Amino acid sequence: MRKSCILMHISSLPSEYGIGKMGRHAFEFVDFLKSAGVKCWQILPLSPTSYGDSPYQSFSVNAGNPYFIDFEVLEGDGLLEHHEYSSYKWESEADKVDYSVIYENCFAVLRTAYSRFKPSRFPEYKEFCENNKSWLDEYALFRALKDINGGKAWYEWEDKELSLHKTAAVNAAKKKLKNEIGFHKFAQFEFSRQWKELKKYANDNDIEIIGDIPIYCALDSVEAWAQPKLFWFDKEHKPVCVAGCPPDDFSPTGQLWGNPLYNWSYHKRTGYKWWINRIRTAAELYDIVRIDHFRGFESYYTIPYGSEDATVGEWKKGPNYELFRLAEEQLGKLNIIAEDLGFLTDEVHEMLRKCGYPGMKVLQFGFSDGKNEYLPHNFTTTNCFAYTGTHDNETLNGWVGSLDKKSLKFAMKYLNVKRKKDIPDAVIRAAWGSIAEVAAAQIQDFLGSGAGGRMNTPSTLGNNWQFRTQCSDFTPELAKKIRKLNKLYNR
Repeated sequence: MRKSCILMHISSLPSEYGIGKMGRHAFEFVDFLKSAGVKCWQILPLSPTSYGDSPYQSFSVNAGNPYFIDFEVLEGDGLLEHHEYSSYKWESEADKVDYSVIYENCFAVLRTAYSRFKPSRFPEYKEFCENNKSWLDEYALFRALKDINGGKAWYEWEDKELSLHKTAAVNAAKKKLKNEIGFHKFAQFEFSRQWKELKKYANDNDIEIIGDIPIYCALDSVEAWAQPKLFWFDKEHKPVCVAGCPPDDFSPTGQLWGNPLYNWSYHKRTGYKWWINRIRTAAELYDIVRIDHFRGFESYYTIPYGSEDATVGEWKKGPNYELFRLAEEQLGKLNIIAEDLGFLTDEVHEMLRKCGYPGMKVLQFGFSDGKNEYLPHNFTTTNCFAYTGTHDNETLNGWVGSLDKKSLKFAMKYLNVKRKKDIPDAVIRAAWGSIAEVAAAQIQDFLGSGAGGRMNTPSTLGNNWQFRTQCSDFTPELAKKIRKLNKLYNR
């Protein structure tokens, strides 16, 4: 079945409270997608964001972002009064998320709600805590410890017994920080409750949610703190090497991500239990799971810890197809999208072939010459997702403005347009008209956003993840335009 998809993170939804939330505006967006005939809504990782505000650098692979909890829902449950959240100043600019403001105010409001929270009024709370015990207890303790340590990363805590996760110190902290731990469990409960309602509404309206899981954990994460065996650490729980990408034409010093790398020999000995549980959780959270940096399972680039850039490093072999073979044996057929961008070897292509997961075709990468694999006429299978651009790309308008003369001339000729300003709509039509099973575009590309609407510029810190929409963006006229496009191309 041919489908279309709009990529927009929860944070970009309209909101009176500085950042998108899982309340009425999210439900209204589902209504908009339905009226536009769009069958898939793709979001970014739902995890809590840390320093740099990236959903790909999170305190936990399992937890949800408390920023997305809707205050109006909490008011409806008798946990907040309207003035207790509406009186705050939530934004400095209407079209951007100000994370410093959100950080200062959001938790203050949630703590007010927690002060009125009585578990006996919410019988599902006990069940939630029991069902998520494998990660929730440790995560809540981790966040409580970060709070009393001024937000510092675990490896900077003064108490080395705690930073090294020594049993006696951890047990003492659990008793001492009982109320703080309870707050973070409450926040996760509310997140889960609201997310399930939103996802159910989307599914009831025949819309699938495409979620995203990063391949790596952050160094400042509960996983790195509490489960050091999972990672390539030394005896002091410091990384031996970290993740990134080698130098190329676009990045002469490479990309230094800094994430800890996995101890794949340990994972193999455990039958990849941790990874299979992670995939299971994601499959319950989303309808379709996009795995970021999929090629890293075949081989991954290692950079010595402490390096200033990625110029020195080496490739090492990953678990390859074996991990996904075992996952499907235990979980059944997986609905996964493989983010197969970047430098791909024959071995990576072979792993993808064995897995059978659809890959990604990003049209913005295609306009060099007629042989480029990202141009629709070169697609060799329907088993792929065609994107005008991803969250790491410029908006189409921004991209057109950055094209060199040769690429611009080729794009206009390929797309059969006479005017530069007609290129963005023509790229969307090319994606929708392709043989790809799913055609996807960022909401920015339908709204005509300029370069300032870009979600993320890779390898940069600051001014990312801030894009927001307004209620006035989602007009009946725009829904009609997208619906006509879907009908024209049988999506």
